[in-house]
Amino acid sequence: MIGIVDYSLGNIQNIKNALDKLGYPYMLSSRHSDLLNCDVVILPGVGHFGSAINTIDALGIKDELLEIAKTKRIIGICLGMQLLFESSEEGNVKGLGLLKGHVRKIDTPYVIPHLGWNTLNSNNEKLNGKDVYFIHSYMVEDAADIIATSDYGADVPAIAQKDNIIGIQFHPEKSGDAGLEILKHAIEGGF
Repeated sequence: MIGIVDYSLGNIQNIKNALDKLGYPYMLSSRHSDLLNCDVVILPGVGHFGSAINTIDALGIKDELLEIAKTKRIIGICLGMQLLFESSEEGNVKGLGLLKGHVRKIDTPYVIPHLGWNTLNSNNEKLNGKDVYFIHSYMVEDAADIIATSDYGADVPAIAQKDNIIGIQFHPEKSGDAGLEILKHAIEGGF
């Protein structure tokens, strides 16, 4: 069973559709007991880092997510990936700290937000050359666990993985067959 964290800041329907296509059972919940019983937990997210972490705190699920991360796979998507890191300049707040790194605005000569299709660059054959769909204005910096990037006038971290923690900056659920394949790898053990 896959648990989708419900904190009202995610692209939930698109993630449900992707999981349906892949044939995975899932539940939507913000209850610790529900999420703890899942094999994999997905932390979606769209919006402002500060608002998201404040909502997670207000729901009382921050400590629960940290506990779950000790034994379960957690996959953060878009803002959900950013929340996995230590802090963000967007709201000047601390994140979950499951991955080392800081989130800052993308420094690029191109238009912000980074919106559209870009190609992944990776030493991993499961990822390299895949075209995926991004929409974000912030990126991770100083992270040691980046396994794929994308060029957007800056080397934008696209996927991070450390043990059972996976962050995906783009939207695999909106990235066609390549995105579904990447999401499946993340769910089934990573890269």
